[in-house]
Amino acid sequence: MKRIKSLVILILAILVSPAAASVVPLPHGAEAASGARKVRVTALQDNVLHIEMTDAAGHWPEAASWAVLAKSRAASAPVRASAGGFETDALKVTVDPSSLRLAVERKDGGTIIDGLGGGPAPSGEGVVVDAEMPTGQHIFGMGDKTGSIDRAGRSFIDWNTDAYNFTSSTDPLYKSIPFFIAAGAGRQPYGLFFDNTFRTRFDFGARRPGRIAIDADGGPIDLYLITGPSIGDVVRGYVWLTGAAAMPPRWAFGYQQSRWSYMSEAEARQLVRRFADERFPLDAVWFDIDYQDRNRPFTIDRKAFPHFEKLIADLNKQGVHSIPIVDLHIAAAPGQGYAPYDSGVAGDHFVKRADGKTYVAPVWPGPSVFPDFTQERTRRWWGRMFKMFADMGVGGIWNDMNEPAIFETPSKTMPLDNLHRISGDGFAPRTATHAEIHNVYGMENSRATFEGLLALRPNQRPFVMTRASYAGGQRYATTWSGDNSSSWDHLKLAVQQMESLGLSGFSFPANDVGGFTGGPSPELLTRWFQYAAFMPVFRDHSQKGAPRAEPWVDGESELAIRRHYVEERYRLLPYIYALAEKAGRTGEPMMRPLFYDYPQLLDSDCDQSMQFTLGGRLLIAGNPRPESPRDYQACLPAGGWYDYWTGKPAPTKRPLMITPRHEVLPVFVRAGSIIPRQPSVMHTDAKPDGPLELDIYPGPDCSGVLYDDDGRSIKGDFRRQIVTCAVDAGGAVTVRFSKPEGRFKPWWRQIAIVVHTEKGERRRMIDAPNAPMTAVIPSMQAP
Repeated sequence: MKRIKSLVILILAILVSPAAASVVPLPHGAEAASGARKVRVTALQDNVLHIEMTDAAGHWPEAASWAVLAKSRAASAPVRASAGGFETDALKVTVDPSSLRLAVERKDGGTIIDGLGGGPAPSGEGVVVDAEMPTGQHIFGMGDKTGSIDRAGRSFIDWNTDAYNFTSSTDPLYKSIPFFIAAGAGRQPYGLFFDNTFRTRFDFGARRPGRIAIDADGGPIDLYLITGPSIGDVVRGYVWLTGAAAMPPRWAFGYQQSRWSYMSEAEARQLVRRFADERFPLDAVWFDIDYQDRNRPFTIDRKAFPHFEKLIADLNKQGVHSIPIVDLHIAAAPGQGYAPYDSGVAGDHFVKRADGKTYVAPVWPGPSVFPDFTQERTRRWWGRMFKMFADMGVGGIWNDMNEPAIFETPSKTMPLDNLHRISGDGFAPRTATHAEIHNVYGMENSRATFEGLLALRPNQRPFVMTRASYAGGQRYATTWSGDNSSSWDHLKLAVQQMESLGLSGFSFPANDVGGFTGGPSPELLTRWFQYAAFMPVFRDHSQKGAPRAEPWVDGESELAIRRHYVEERYRLLPYIYALAEKAGRTGEPMMRPLFYDYPQLLDSDCDQSMQFTLGGRLLIAGNPRPESPRDYQACLPAGGWYDYWTGKPAPTKRPLMITPRHEVLPVFVRAGSIIPRQPSVMHTDAKPDGPLELDIYPGPDCSGVLYDDDGRSIKGDFRRQIVTCAVDAGGAVTVRFSKPEGRFKPWWRQIAIVVHTEKGERRRMIDAPNAPMTAVIPSMQAP
C-alpha cells in the first residue's frame, strides 16, 4: 500500500511540475508556455528548426512569409520526445519552461546555440531576441554589409537605404538580409534567419560582449535555425528555406559594359564598334535613365534614340544584349497620355498615404507615384508593361532606386505611415504600413519584373538586376552592391561584399567594377578588372560626370592586361557556367571565402581579406593591401596546389610569399581538379573554334564536371558528365568519363586533355565521349 501511495504522489508531482505542465510534445516538435507567453519549435528537416513565439497579446506569427518557400515552411521531420523538448536524427532541442529559452545541441553531444529566446521589447514596442555568443565565435552573412566579412564585435541595422557614395563603415545599405552564420569557438556552425520585415538592429557582441542581440520595431518573432556540420550545410539549408538564385542566361557571365549614361543611339553604336575594333569580348550594354523621355519609365527619348528598337535588334545580331533601366517611380502626369500613370490610376495600383490619398513624391521624373507591389494584381499589371521591351528583344531589365529612394526628404524614403494592401502569398488580405513593407518593397518590385518577363517569354530565363532586396530575393533577381567609389578601399570592399552575398543566398552578385563615383587610376581599374574576371557577374559601370572607365581609357598597355583577363574569363566559361548551374540548383555560392571549403583556415592568422575561391578549386590569392608593393602571404590550405598561369606545382614551402606585380593576379588550382576551358570568343553566343580543353591537375579525389545547355531555357535539355582521374605508380594518368546525363549536344566535338606535372604538360586529343569511356595519358619520362 505504501508503494502505491508513493507512486501516486510521484505521478502527481510530475503532473503539476512546471516543466511537465508547460512543455508539450507536438508531432514534429514541442510547445512551451510560461504565463501568457508561448514558444513553439518544430523540425522542418533534421537540421532545420522553425521557432515561433507569441506576441504580447498571445498571438502566433501569421503562417505566411515573403521569404520562406511555402513548401519549406510546411515541411516536417520525424522527432522523438525527450526531457524538456525533443530530438531529431541530428539535434537535441531543450526548452527552459520558465524562461522559454532554447538550447540546441548536436545529437552526439556538443552545444550549438544556448540561451536563445525573446519576447516583446521592454519598452512595449517591437520585439527582442538574444542568445549566447561564446568568445572567439565568428559571424558571417547579413548580405553586403560593409567592413570585414566577419561581423563579430559590430552592430548593424536592416533598413533598405539609398546609400549613394557609401564608405567602408556606412550602415544601413540597400538590402536587408536578416540572416547570419555563427562559426568557430569549438562549436558546429549554425545559421539564424529572423523573418521580420520591420527595421531591425543586430548586435554581435558590440554592446554586450558574449551576447547576440536582435531587436525590431514591430512584427513577429519568427525564427529559423539551420545547423551544420559545415558552413556549406548551413548555406544550403538557408537556400532550401528561401529558394535558390534564379539561373541567369549564359550571356550574363560574359563581360558587360555600362555607364550613367550612354546618351544617344549614336554613342551606343560607337561604343560597340570600339569593342569590336579592339577585339575585346562584349556580351551586354546597359542603358541608364537617359534613354527615357524625361526619365519616365516605359518611354523612349526619340530625339536621342530615334530607332531604339532597331538598335536593340542590331546589337542582338552582334551577340550583344541590351539591359535598359526601369525604375519603379511612375511620373504623376494626369492628362498627358502617359499610359503607365493612366492605367495605374484606373486600376488603383499606387501606394496610399495614411489619409487614403495617393502618395506623390519627387524622384527622377519629378512628382511620382509608386506601385503597390504587395498586391498580386499590381505585380501582374507592372509585369505586362514590359511587353514593349520583350518585343524589342532586350536581354534583361535593371530595377534601381527601389529601396524606395525618395528625393527632398531627410529619411530618403516614404513616410512610415504610408499604406500598402497585402494580397496573396498565403497572407490574410489586409492593409499594412510602410514601416512593415519597406524592407520587402524592392524585392517585390524585382519579383514583379521577373514574373512579368517570364509571362511574356515563357521558358526563357529572365535576367533582372535589383539594387534593393530582402531574404529570398535571389529567386527573382541578381543584385549589385550599389553606388561604390573608385578607391582601393572599395576594391577590397567589393571582394568581401561579393563573398558575403554568396553566403546570404545571392549566388550571382555583382559590383560596379572600377567604382561608380570618382574615377579609378589606371592601376586601380586594371586590378579591379583582374579580380572581376573571377567574380560571378562582371559589369564595368561609372557615374555621369566621372572619368570614363571603358577598358581602353588608359592606353594600350593597360588595355592589353584587361583584355587578357577578360579573355581568360571567356576561356574559363565552361567551368564558370557549370558552377552557375550548380548554384541555380543548390544555392552553392560561386565565389566563396576560403574557410567555406577549407574550414581549417577559419582561425588562421593569414590575412584572407582579398583571397577567395571560385568554386573551391580556383584560389585567387590577392594582396590584402592591394595598393601596396610589399610582399604578402598566399593563404594556401594544406595539400597540393598548382600555379594557374604556369600550370606547374606551386612551391610547398610555407608560408608562400608573393611579390606583387601589376600585370599578374596570382591564382592557384587545387591538386585534384579538372578544369574545362575553351578557346576565347568575342561573345558567349559564338561557337568556340577548336576543341574543349580539359586541364587536369593530378591529386587526391581528382574530379571535374562538364556541363552545357542552350544557355537560355528554364526547362530545356542539358548535358552533364562527371570526369575523374587517377595516377598509377608509374605516373600514367587514367581519365574516366561517366555516362552523360541529358541529351543536349554540346558545342565541343573533340577534347584536348592536358595533364599538368612538374616535368611539363602531357596532351592527348580524343573525340568527345557520348558514353562511359577511359583515356590513358602515358607517363612523361624525365629529360
